[in-house]
Amino acid sequence: MTVQTLLVLQVLLAVPDGEIYGLDVIKSSDLPPGTVYPLLQRLLDAGWVTDRWESLDPTQQGRPPRRYYRLTPSGVIKAQAALSNADRRRASLVRLFDTSPRLRAEES
Repeated sequence: MTVQTLLVLQVLLAVPDGEIYGLDVIKSSDLPPGTVYPLLQRLLDAGWVTDRWESLDPTQQGRPPRRYYRLTPSGVIKAQAALSNADRRRASLVRLFDTSPRLRAEES
């Protein structure tokens, strides 16, 4: 799982009402649209995410309709597991490469 995918999953998990539109994912993840939209499509194809188009009259609103994304119930579980796994791997690497005397003394 790429760092970019983990960032998008983190953004989707952080949305209180569970739904966020594409541009907000881009802003929150600080990733470019050319990265975010293909990732969202892959998550849709994998069944981790559902989507819906906002129903509005673009001429009245002065903007195109937004496409909203939401993690599925199984997507929430898989996203939490993926982030937890990434955190464990990161902690392992930190321990592996930490050469501080304090850490070596604790391991002895």
